[in-house]
Amino acid sequence: MCNPITVHGVSKFYKNVMGERRFKALDGLSLEVKKGEVFGLLGPNGSGKTTLIRLLLGLIFPTSGRISVLGKDPRYVGYKKKIGYLPEHPYFYDFLNPFELLDFYGSLFGMDPRTKKKRIFFLLEKLGLKDSYKTQIRNFSKGMLQRMGLAASLINDPELLFLDEPTLGLDPIGTLEIQDFLRELNKEGKTIFLSSHLLAQVQGSCHRVAVIYKGRLIKTGSLDELLTVDDETDIVVRGAGRDRRERIKELLRQGGMEVVGISERKASLKDLFIKIINEENKG
Repeated sequence: MCNPITVHGVSKFYKNVMGERRFKALDGLSLEVKKGEVFGLLGPNGSGKTTLIRLLLGLIFPTSGRISVLGKDPRYVGYKKKIGYLPEHPYFYDFLNPFELLDFYGSLFGMDPRTKKKRIFFLLEKLGLKDSYKTQIRNFSKGMLQRMGLAASLINDPELLFLDEPTLGLDPIGTLEIQDFLRELNKEGKTIFLSSHLLAQVQGSCHRVAVIYKGRLIKTGSLDELLTVDDETDIVVRGAGRDRRERIKELLRQGGMEVVGISERKASLKDLFIKIINEENKG
């Protein structure tokens, strides 16, 4: 079975009004996303994240290289029934209420009325919008708009979900609720392609990540691989209080305490990200 997303040697140039190549957004980028995983795309502003997502959606086309999404060229319209997309700044017909908007989107996918209505109320319930389903969207807060965008991206029950900053504008509780919902979706077998500046969110949600910088792939791998710090070990002990931290080595040898666990020390994704970008800038 093919991977849901395959990108091979993709470059993207933007041209000026004279047709001359002036800006290289992506430079020979290759990566794969496996079925059923949550894949995180990281990079500073201007690194090419949005360009890559637009290429995967078939909204723009590569200058060179090959892209496959669900086994098809992104320009193939038929595969789009199987994907969902939440842009960083979603825009809606704000004179509609949530039910009306989701009903409209469901109709675009050709959903039958009974299935569509059931799906709409399921999403409104899961995303905390049920009590506001008759409120015009123009009266929504930023956080509610973000929830609305996620609901819209899921109306067709997609197997592949593209999320660009999915928790933008949400408070901490809302962020945790969305993260939990995304885990539920992943357990159902959905593949999720996630781009976010919130590194803690990526670290808590993704199986693998890719870091891109100036249009190039800098590093990719599982979080366990990338965050392991060589030659450093964490030791968890039982019986050492605050007042005895200075004597931890002696306590381990002489105090007869139980060693609960020993593991390789893990860096934070934030530390890894900053380290990678700094090394690239020095190079």
